[in-house]
Amino acid sequence: MKPLRPALLAALLAFTSPLPALAANLKATVSQAFQSMLYLPLYVAIDEGLFEEAGIDVTKETAGAPSVALSAVISKSAQFSIHGPEWTAVASSKGAPVNVVANVVNGAAVWIATAPDFPWTDVKSLKGQTIVTGLMPTTSTSLFLKLLKENGMSKDDVTLTQVALGTEPGPFLAGQAKVAVMYEPGLDQVVAKGMKVVLGFPEKYGPYAFSAVSARKDVDPAVAQAFVNGMQAAIRLMHAEPARAVAVAKKEFPNLDPAVIQAAVKRMMNEKVYPDSVEITKEAMTLGLDTQIALGNLSAQPDYATFVRRDFITKATAGN
Repeated sequence: MKPLRPALLAALLAFTSPLPALAANLKATVSQAFQSMLYLPLYVAIDEGLFEEAGIDVTKETAGAPSVALSAVISKSAQFSIHGPEWTAVASSKGAPVNVVANVVNGAAVWIATAPDFPWTDVKSLKGQTIVTGLMPTTSTSLFLKLLKENGMSKDDVTLTQVALGTEPGPFLAGQAKVAVMYEPGLDQVVAKGMKVVLGFPEKYGPYAFSAVSARKDVDPAVAQAFVNGMQAAIRLMHAEPARAVAVAKKEFPNLDPAVIQAAVKRMMNEKVYPDSVEITKEAMTLGLDTQIALGNLSAQPDYATFVRRDFITKATAGN
């Protein structure tokens, strides 16, 4: 029998030898309060494969309420949740082992719109008016009440028509009120119908911790770092290629008018509602939570040094 040629022998050995095991991605579940255009960085990270590039497989679940999303984290049925950081601050103040690991929305993403014939001059123009706004507790209504207080008014000076979040355009466009307090994409839905924007909270307040990623304090550091890295890559992509962010939004909200989606994303990019990075400054967090303290929903500011996990943020933003 002839000996095998060296090349053939090598090929056979390669075929019969066990293949090296492929490194498995880390896995995590993120529970979002709602399917919201505010959370576009999350959807970009998922749909553009940026979590996978960061080495983590992410499953998205929708809780239906911020408290339910955070409860999923506390009970360990999810590793992360996305909602206003005030929910995490309140839970932490009551002993829950949770904190914040990344930014998602860094502007007070609320606007006041009026009918085109409404005689707006300033906030005092709203006295005696019926205002359509979201059902409490929600940040849009909280911010509006804070605005009234800052201008020497109270909720007794207006008539609030509180409706389920996302349904504000209905009664507003139906003429049940000439003023509405709104999130996106509802805002650009009514703008497309001729309504006008008279006040934007993003411009009024500047950097404002509006929504963030929360996790348990004992979250697996490798899982958390990979997740935050993916979010950072998504935010970077949104700023570098806005058209791709719009395309993801159209995919995630197929029932919305594409023109409304494009206008809403553009507005939130221009008004810095979407953050420049996963960074959450102490000033932005303090301002965001001050609103809740003023309304009695939170007793005091948490300790920023322990409430915000800067170790994950610093590593994710290094060199960006």
